[in-house]
Amino acid sequence: MIDGFLIGVIATTSISAGIFFLKFWRTTRDRFFLIFASSFIIEGLNRAALLLTDRPSEGAPWTYLVRLLSLLLILGAILEKNYGKR
Repeated sequence: MIDGFLIGVIATTSISAGIFFLKFWRTTRDRFFLIFASSFIIEGLNRAALLLTDRPSEGAPWTYLVRLLSLLLILGAILEKNYGKR
């Protein structure tokens, strides 16, 4: 039961962080914030989907693939910001 609660907290905070970055994107129109927002929202939805399964298992391959996508988005945003065209 506590596992479900903690997964719900992580999902909520991830989606909240995504909305926070969307606020900055609307102000600056910088792709960096849009990519970060997308990454956090994807991660939050991934956790929410995990919570809604019958047997939540964080060891499932699809869970790690979605997390990998989310982290690669963040890495790509950082690399683009630092090494992209100026």
